[in-house]
Amino acid sequence: MRIRWRDRSKVERVEWQSRFMLRSVTWLYFAAWSGPTLAGTLRHDGASLGLGIALAVVNVVQCAVAHVHTSDALDQYLGRGTVPRALTRTAAGLTAVAIGLIAALMATDSVEDGLIVLPLLFAPMPFGCAYVLTVPTRAFLKRSAAAVAAALALFAAVGAESGQLVATAVVLALTVPLELLTARCSAWNLSVMWESERAREVEARLAVAEERLRFGRDLHDVMGRNLAVVALKSELAVQLARRGRTEDAVAQMVEVQRIAQESQKEVRAVVRGYREADLGAELAGAQGVLSAAGIECAVTGSAAGLPGEVQSALGWVVREATTNVLRHGDATSCRVELACGADGVTLTVENDGAGAAAGSGAQGTGLAGLRERLTAVGGTLEAGVTGEDVFRVAAAVPVTAMTAATGMAPLAGAGQGSD
Repeated sequence: MRIRWRDRSKVERVEWQSRFMLRSVTWLYFAAWSGPTLAGTLRHDGASLGLGIALAVVNVVQCAVAHVHTSDALDQYLGRGTVPRALTRTAAGLTAVAIGLIAALMATDSVEDGLIVLPLLFAPMPFGCAYVLTVPTRAFLKRSAAAVAAALALFAAVGAESGQLVATAVVLALTVPLELLTARCSAWNLSVMWESERAREVEARLAVAEERLRFGRDLHDVMGRNLAVVALKSELAVQLARRGRTEDAVAQMVEVQRIAQESQKEVRAVVRGYREADLGAELAGAQGVLSAAGIECAVTGSAAGLPGEVQSALGWVVREATTNVLRHGDATSCRVELACGADGVTLTVENDGAGAAAGSGAQGTGLAGLRERLTAVGGTLEAGVTGEDVFRVAAAVPVTAMTAATGMAPLAGAGQGSD
């Protein structure tokens, strides 16, 4: 399934660009090096033209094979699969044929002024740029040295002079660092970016897991002791009833009833504290969690003086928006602004990871739930992409709702400042 460019995360865009570059670079090398040199320096006799055309055809086939070979090699480097051996053998065989044709051109003096350097520099590149991604660097260097030695032996066998052999050795040796710089460095940078992306995802999951553990711990602290007492007193009431001590059994069950009612109240208090988010705590928590995930977060404004119902609704906006930044977006920065004025209070959360966030979160159940919470206090919510790669969540609670909650309208500019 094709994914639109705007729906790709930043690391996915970088990978697409890296793949495009690695697939294209061999064609660029052919167009800049081997092709023009052959076209401009071949002698105009039958044998020379035949060898030159054969080399050009092999070069084109090398580029076509490298288009697939390089992509598969990058997948192997990133741990997503392996390169078929047949593909590697085909690419290596084409390289050997190309070098053999260059040796034949040198032996027959088919290139004017000995200008065979650039075709020779190009010949190993389509295979080497992919192969360097499939083996360790040390193994690649050793095998490259062996291949250079074999090529020099071939050129010596066809009668190349010592000067030509030295030049050939230098040219072939240059292909090794070129292949390392062209392919290995790009793939390494891409793998580091993916590792960073996975680390951010782990940070987000840990933040959610930590909140679940906190809620579970609070619930256990409230219910653990009370349930133990209920079980003990229930067992005691059963024993007393069996012994005919009905009044004592009833007294124990009355105590069980009292403890159960108290437990209900305590559980409701815990859930209420969880459901009614404290806006100040949520603002501080959002800044801490996003910073821990490597996202620069700036928070401005203060929740002081806002009614509890308004704080709870806006606190959930901050919590949900922060979760969307961590889970769905690919943001590097986030801005949270809380402003109170004569018209009411507004909360704005913006981040620069609009691509995946817009695709996953804009119409999700999380934002729908936020709209319901804000509607309960007379507020509104807007969410969507504004500008290039900016996703904004904006909540507003009018002054009428705040007046109903507190009996007085907020002062213009109250609560503004910087945390």
